[in-house]
Amino acid sequence: MANEKEFLIYKLSETIKSTSRIDKELFTQFNVKRGLRNEDHSGVVAGLTKVGDVVGYERTDNGLKAIPGQLFYRGINVEDLVHGLESEDRLGFEETAFLLLSGYLPDTEELRIFSTILNESMPLEQKMKMNIIDLEGQDIMNILARSVLEMYTFDSNADDISRDNLIRQSIELISKFPTIIAYAYNILRHSQQGRSLHIRHPKEGYSIAENFLYMMKGPGRYTELDVKLLDLCLILHAEHGGGNNSTFSVRVTSSTLTDTYSAIAAGIGSLKGPLHGGANIKVNQMFAHLKQAIKRWDDVKEIDSYLKKMLNKEAYNKTGLIYGIGHAVYTISDPRALLLKEMARKLAEEKGLQKEYSFLELLDERAVNAFMNFKGTGINKQVCTNVDFYSGFVYEAMGLPTEVYTPLFAMSRITGWCAHRIEELNFASKRIIRPAYKNVGERKQFIPMSKR
Repeated sequence: MANEKEFLIYKLSETIKSTSRIDKELFTQFNVKRGLRNEDHSGVVAGLTKVGDVVGYERTDNGLKAIPGQLFYRGINVEDLVHGLESEDRLGFEETAFLLLSGYLPDTEELRIFSTILNESMPLEQKMKMNIIDLEGQDIMNILARSVLEMYTFDSNADDISRDNLIRQSIELISKFPTIIAYAYNILRHSQQGRSLHIRHPKEGYSIAENFLYMMKGPGRYTELDVKLLDLCLILHAEHGGGNNSTFSVRVTSSTLTDTYSAIAAGIGSLKGPLHGGANIKVNQMFAHLKQAIKRWDDVKEIDSYLKKMLNKEAYNKTGLIYGIGHAVYTISDPRALLLKEMARKLAEEKGLQKEYSFLELLDERAVNAFMNFKGTGINKQVCTNVDFYSGFVYEAMGLPTEVYTPLFAMSRITGWCAHRIEELNFASKRIIRPAYKNVGERKQFIPMSKR
């Protein structure tokens, strides 16, 4: 029976090679926007939103023109938001979450109440804790998705899509993601590495950023700068317009009027994909390789030579890629990368990683230059360093393991997902999202079993 099963799977696999193949030329022939991308590589407009805006180019009579990247949360430039928080020496993820959910910046009292509610909502149901322990050894993103679906069972109004209830559910999700992720990692660490199992309860009065570091690492094992950098990372990853894959997944599922937990689980599944949420891990792996492959970290010629080999598929993993370089929308610059780069240098100094940071910064410059020389000029060839180029370095410098890099992304982006879900369900005229596909297969006749 086992051999029969293997043979059938092999036969089906071989058949699929031809039955599932669709030639690239057919997309052009039928004017189908592959990957929801126009011919100029801009995204196909599929909806309207007031939550976030991602700007990397402008349209002119001569086509697209590259401009410095900008990111807006509810109309506020994220650079102004971050620099405003820094000028007042305050953490800002909770404030950013309030802004994205409500559409306006809170006053002092509103922020105090909102932050308190988030803090009080961080502990998990006892049964959920035990279920996380039972799931030891699995991918943390899968545990996060299952835990979110499990929250449905603890919610007496799980299917209610009124605005009040959506806000309540959003707060519950934003507050519980850090706890689920920290618990899941510590259980994974215990089961796979034989380390002591630590389940630390969230601390009253701590920010989400500090509570996560506390639950992950324990008291006295992180610094004030670690908290500030993590808070910044959470702000910068909180929202990125309605067109990114995971947010679009949440909006598509939300348009069916399904429950919040099902919609958010869809976003988690999307973000788990390595083409979406795991880019900073690939950057870190590449950086570790380059530190070994390049002997003189300040030698521009040696760096350029090796990067050229990578682009020519002659070095590293021979994919022709330099991870952390390029973005679907940003062209001249990624504002998130610029903001993170500002503080990453301070973290490198605190951790004694100045040489590594200087090498990373030089790689930033030379990789963009190498790519431009390799691809040529034009709007479609204009590239910049994206936020993933620095976020992995920051997480590693803080002592956070790679297993939580993508879950950290989810822990931040849950704010944007919830804001977009609320918006999708509050359109004046709701309509299920249903794009069309052109069938290019041949028509066939049914053949009776006796003649097959």
